[in-house]
Amino acid sequence: MAIQNIGVIGAGTMGNGIAQVCALAGINVVMVDISTEAVERGVKTVAGSLDRMVKKEKISAADKDAALARIRGTTAYADLAATELVIEAATENEGLKLRILKEIDSIVPATTLIATNTSSISITKLAATVSSPERFIGMHFFNPVPMMALVELIRGLQTSDATLAAAQAFATAIGKTPITAKNSPGFVVNRILCPMINEAIFALQEGLATAEDIDAGMKLGCNQPIGPLALADLIGLDTMLAVMEVFYDGFNDPKYRPAPLLKEMVDAGYLGRKSGQGFYKYD
Repeated sequence: MAIQNIGVIGAGTMGNGIAQVCALAGINVVMVDISTEAVERGVKTVAGSLDRMVKKEKISAADKDAALARIRGTTAYADLAATELVIEAATENEGLKLRILKEIDSIVPATTLIATNTSSISITKLAATVSSPERFIGMHFFNPVPMMALVELIRGLQTSDATLAAAQAFATAIGKTPITAKNSPGFVVNRILCPMINEAIFALQEGLATAEDIDAGMKLGCNQPIGPLALADLIGLDTMLAVMEVFYDGFNDPKYRPAPLLKEMVDAGYLGRKSGQGFYKYD
């Protein structure tokens, strides 16, 4: 089935990025958030991102206008009724996601595919909350969505072959490269990435090196485009902590314990770029 109308739940960093990519690919997007202010911020962010693309001559002004015209912001879940796919991209909180998925399921037709952008929570568990779990799949986009080529597709125990095939076709249609993973805490990329970042935080906590030297070491010694601590700031330290806690609980293995410094920084409200301070300060 060709997907031409999608819903995105969440107008934050991930949600508005997904909306932008889909709108540029010619797909109509209904972007839902809890308040008019949040929706307006999301649309404004997309407009700013598209403006930068026009200035860099990656798209034309007409492309920008057409993409913005395809995005409809709303606070009403009822506006999802005509979509063929809904992607939940809310905060990485299991209880919140379960409530949102039940709301989506009560609105959309039985033929609509439902996906979650979770970076760590069990797809099988989330799928069990919808009435037709075979149409549920994990579609994990990466931040910043307009720049990152990858989408992880994660099958729950219930996910059908047809749902996977439709998700693969959709990811390709919006210019992304999909890989498929089994349902396991962190899936593939975060299973490898987040413990590495957590270990960098341990190294900083122990005074092994400064944040700048840790990041420079990994960039210059391992050819990483961004250091692990700067990447943690980009991801959000609250999200990093949530992922590590899912690993720790899911695997029952102390090697996944979150660094105490990570917990302390989240308690202080030092969440990275989105709060203006993390391992680095941001204007």
